[in-house]
Amino acid sequence: MTAAPVRATAHHRQKYRRFFDMETRWNDMDLYGHMNNVVYLEYFDSALNRVLIEAGALALHGGSPIGVVAHSHTNYFSEVSYPDRVTVGVRIDRIGNTSLSWGFALFREDQDHAAAQGGYVHVYVDRATRRPVALGPEHRALAERLLVSED
Repeated sequence: MTAAPVRATAHHRQKYRRFFDMETRWNDMDLYGHMNNVVYLEYFDSALNRVLIEAGALALHGGSPIGVVAHSHTNYFSEVSYPDRVTVGVRIDRIGNTSLSWGFALFREDQDHAAAQGGYVHVYVDRATRRPVALGPEHRALAERLLVSED
């Protein structure tokens, strides 16, 4: 028998270090009138890549290393719809030798608690060989700036 899943609680904005404002799009909606679950991951991924590009930790046209998603998860707390304005919060939950655990939250309009939150584990690999590599100085410095310790 498996244990019942632990119910997450919506984080407050103060638990995130970097924020990006975005607007929902008409095509984000599904048959049920709210934003489709897969779209949340697109918003998280867009915010993540903006953070990496700003920090000089992602070369769009070549270079190494690259982060590959080894794990992802999302918890949903309240509906998001069109035409909502949203803010995506980004943070680091854990720094490893070859990986970073990213945390994200999507805040609707000006609400203080997340409508959804989730995370990725990025394993950094050589672009050509796809073998894990140690975090470079750009990734480590960025991770240390965004790190949030859970109390």
